[in-house]
Amino acid sequence: MAAKPEIVVTGLGVVSPIGIGRQSFWRALQGRVSGVRPLVGFDASQMPVRFGGQLVDFDAKTYVKPRKALKVMCRELQTAVAAAALAVEDAGLAATDLNPDRIGTLYGSEMLYGEPDEFTDLYRACQVDGRFDASIYGDKFVGRMYPLWMLKNLPNMAACHVAIMIDARGPNNTIVSGEASSLLALLEAVRVMERGHADVMIVGGTGSRVGLTGWLYRGCNELSHRNDNPAAASRPFDEQRDGLVNGEGAATIVLETREHATARGATILAQVSGIGTGMATQRDEAGFARAISQSLRQCLTHADMSPNDIGHVNAHAMSSIEMDRAEAKAIAAVLDQTPVTALKSYFGNLGTGSSLVELIGSILALEYHEVPATLNYETPDPRCPVNVIRDNGLTNAKPSAVKIAYSGMGQTAAVLLKK
Repeated sequence: MAAKPEIVVTGLGVVSPIGIGRQSFWRALQGRVSGVRPLVGFDASQMPVRFGGQLVDFDAKTYVKPRKALKVMCRELQTAVAAAALAVEDAGLAATDLNPDRIGTLYGSEMLYGEPDEFTDLYRACQVDGRFDASIYGDKFVGRMYPLWMLKNLPNMAACHVAIMIDARGPNNTIVSGEASSLLALLEAVRVMERGHADVMIVGGTGSRVGLTGWLYRGCNELSHRNDNPAAASRPFDEQRDGLVNGEGAATIVLETREHATARGATILAQVSGIGTGMATQRDEAGFARAISQSLRQCLTHADMSPNDIGHVNAHAMSSIEMDRAEAKAIAAVLDQTPVTALKSYFGNLGTGSSLVELIGSILALEYHEVPATLNYETPDPRCPVNVIRDNGLTNAKPSAVKIAYSGMGQTAAVLLKK
């Protein structure tokens, strides 16, 4: 049996509330800059939560070509294409003569809601005596909605747009599993390459929790209500945490077989050495702790590494009172006191964009030999028995990292990187 190929990372693209592009993103992490701020773009004055991790100075026209494609892209699709364009440029793929049949695309995505103003006129047209009449909705919809409206909001369209942009004709798929989606997409991409179906995989994730429709749908019960100090609201593992922070963002990484990357002279940023998955069939603290532990153990086994070999853990840690405890118990059980960083403290929960944006943080940490600190970690929670990196970050850590992700429905994933 032929040996499985080594899978490496050769390009990074990130669109986040703390920076667009790897250099801006890294400078913000180094400088302990929070991207959580009062909401703009709509009137949030009457909402119980009035802050989040929104993008600043993002102009989709800079990245989306041709510009007419913007007509069929919602915000999440625009950020996905932007992150992909940055990653492809970073990897130097455009300057290389590649076989498009051997390039695949895999994205993590979620339900894309659209914005309320897209339906305002339609809703008014369906009112009879001041009440919405569903029986006339179909007839009114045909005449008043943009014919390609649905294409703007289909979860699989991120992978489609990116594949078209770079002429990637190989395997193409989309994973929709909550916040674990983009890390699960990476896991599937690794398997695709191990089976010999592609030499290059463009892997990404895009998501938003700050769109008004999605915000209203999900409500505010699980969110922090620190309207007086937004930058201090996302505080993973801290005893004073009071809930999640909503954000938006996207990330893309370029994966290649080591043989392919070396042959074209690419810069190798990290190796994907281990992957693991699990499922919390009981969606409580104990069930999630078991599933995350399973993912971590699989990851170590796949990489043929021990807990003592790991330099840092990049936690999923959402600043959730219960779920942070479950994750902390799993980390402590499998990896003991390995240093832990929690990057949602910088920008909140980016939905399905979260895990790959955070993974890029670990890849850059391996490159620059410095693991970013966790913001707002002031009072350790005794029920979160983990070694959280705080203050000035961590230098001279071992050149390896584990990234964890999970979804509210119970899917868990872990990826082990080494330099």
